[in-house]
Amino acid sequence: MNNSIKPKDPDTREKQYFCDICGKSFSQSWEVTRHKRTHTGEKPYHCDICCKSFSHSSDVTRHKRTHIGEKPYYCDICGNSFSHRNTLTRHKCTHTGEKPNHCDICSKSFSCRSNLAHHKPTHTGEKPYD
Repeated sequence: MNNSIKPKDPDTREKQYFCDICGKSFSQSWEVTRHKRTHTGEKPYHCDICCKSFSHSSDVTRHKRTHIGEKPYYCDICGNSFSHRNTLTRHKCTHTGEKPNHCDICSKSFSCRSNLAHHKPTHTGEKPYD
């Protein structure tokens, strides 16, 4: 086995690039550039249909699917299609019954992260919709 080959997993590569604002480290220089937009609010990518702005090019590509109706992610169980991969992942939980999101206070499980977020205020008495 050749020990000189660098690992391809981004979590195990050496992180030699740093954000000069918060110090977060990255293994690729372009990742720092992209990350800095979280601090600056820069959104250099624009939808040519509605002019909405985005900080990442992949976000504008994903957004355009809402305009053109493209749904490239198919459920292999029921055949439904979705415009976003994470929507398909969330949908598949309806078939499997999987509930991967757990409350760290009471251990109640939810299929959707948004349902967990809605549940959490029940422990604090907070009423987020008042």
